[in-house]
Amino acid sequence: MNKYLTLILTISTLLGQSPLFAQATGLKDAFKDKFLMGVAVNRYQINQSNKKETDLITSQFNALTAENDMKWMHIHPKENTFNFEQADKLVALADANDMFVIGHTLVWHSQLAPWVFKTANGDTIDNLELTHRIEKHISTIVGKYKGQIDAWDVVNEALAEDGSYRESTFYKISGETFIENAFRFAHEADPEAELYYNDYNLIDADKRDGAIRIINHLKSKNIKIDGVGVQAHWSLDEPSIEDIETAIEMYAETGVKVMFTELDISVLPSPWNSPTADVSVSFENNPDMDPYPNGLPDSVEDQLANRYAEIFKLFNKHSDKIGRVTFWGLHDGLSWKNNFPIRGRTDYTLLFDRELKPKKAFHAVIQTVNH
Repeated sequence: MNKYLTLILTISTLLGQSPLFAQATGLKDAFKDKFLMGVAVNRYQINQSNKKETDLITSQFNALTAENDMKWMHIHPKENTFNFEQADKLVALADANDMFVIGHTLVWHSQLAPWVFKTANGDTIDNLELTHRIEKHISTIVGKYKGQIDAWDVVNEALAEDGSYRESTFYKISGETFIENAFRFAHEADPEAELYYNDYNLIDADKRDGAIRIINHLKSKNIKIDGVGVQAHWSLDEPSIEDIETAIEMYAETGVKVMFTELDISVLPSPWNSPTADVSVSFENNPDMDPYPNGLPDSVEDQLANRYAEIFKLFNKHSDKIGRVTFWGLHDGLSWKNNFPIRGRTDYTLLFDRELKPKKAFHAVIQTVNH
């Protein structure tokens, strides 16, 4: 081994650093003058069950989102039962490491507790009762974490692909007023917290315009909304850099911050003609849909790095409009895209591989700041 490399490794070990990061700038430090760098964490990571993962999370990121543990079915499983254990641990982890915390998510039609829309007799509740239940849910949760959780995804995925309102049970019972009420209740519970609307495919023109309509509607009623969360579940080819830039500029014109809340880039072929993040969709696996079960070819690794570099060059260009970029998962082995929309595939969507090592994409992202 080269004697200088040996010296670096020795010094890194003495300092308690992984040699892997001895010469690597962390994401949060590289982008400290640009925007927050966040990661979605699962239950095991919230519980700090794996020290290597905890160290990677705290060294690389300065914003935390619970991947699932703050969704309604987990945090409010029964009408008069709240389960704050995991959210408390998330807040404690963030507080110990000076991290920004996003509560995800208050009102969403999916991963919902079964009691929400039903009376004791099993009938569907009316608008007045649903409004009461939304208020109790939000005021209890946001109120408990007032001053501890910095921002909330207040309403998640309320739009259909054409930009109209999704025909969820929330909408069928309450119309668009459920969105107004959710934002009002959240602001009342914690006036200082940032409040966001979050959805997928918000780069697509129809859905983008739908989100802008929601933002402008809330603002017209003097209802606080601070940002739009663009779930960036993208591929090597879509959406185009030009379309992403147009969306950033149009959202910023409404006066809200832009967040890229669920960034990952699939390298696998899509079984459909247009992207989606609808969790109810699934397809059958086959070798054509899972071409890299034993590792990613260098050529595709380069494609992924180049794609991430293009995206972050754009983000840097518009850093005055962007508040945060959050990766949806810490490393490739934990990416939900291994199982969606086809279960059992091997995808490589993130900046760290299955051994927690930084990929070419990691270095390409860092270099967009350094060069």
